Amino acid sequence: MLNNKARIAVLVSGGGTNLQALIDAEKSGIIKSGKIVLVISSKADAYALTRAKNAGIDVAVVARKECKDTKEFESKITDKLGEYGIDLIILAGFMSVLSAEFVKRYPERIINVHPSLIPSFCGDGFYGLRVHEAALEYGVKVSGATVHFVNEVTDGGKIIAQKAVEVKDGDTPEKLQKRIMEEAEWVLLPRAAELISKSIKEQK
Repeated sequence: MLNNKARIAVLVSGGGTNLQALIDAEKSGIIKSGKIVLVISSKADAYALTRAKNAGIDVAVVARKECKDTKEFESKITDKLGEYGIDLIILAGFMSVLSAEFVKRYPERIINVHPSLIPSFCGDGFYGLRVHEAALEYGVKVSGATVHFVNEVTDGGKIIAQKAVEVKDGDTPEKLQKRIMEEAEWVLLPRAAELISKSIKEQK
């Protein structure tokens, strides 16, 4: 019995470090108003799938490269979300940009974590190490992470939470990426998941 908890699906494409942070947060009680019931990966070999299985969470693979177009890809994801009665979708290192048609079906029910303080270093082309390379090239002294709702504009949805992280002398993109993950992404994403889950639960 999910006790009216918000049913969460996490969409992944890679190693799943943010997924692990969410799984750990659910175990420790940080996320108490929602339950991760499904992990969908756009890649069959994503290590995130192993993390999900180890936690006893159902998994599904919807391989982008095996779909003829975006419509088929998103239709398969939508079918899975419907099958599991998903209330909240969390993008955790999901490397496909979702179409406007897709996100409009789930208004303020899709959240994403971005490794900068939006509106800096965000939008099309800013993902992974590229974000941290740009921050260091620009010479900022503070970066961080942002959790936001997903809308039809890349990284353009309403901001839910932000956390600043100091940029240190001698930082490489890799060092900065690791610090932002540990100090900001892994803290903010579970908190935001609980916040939105609580609001969904209250509406149920």
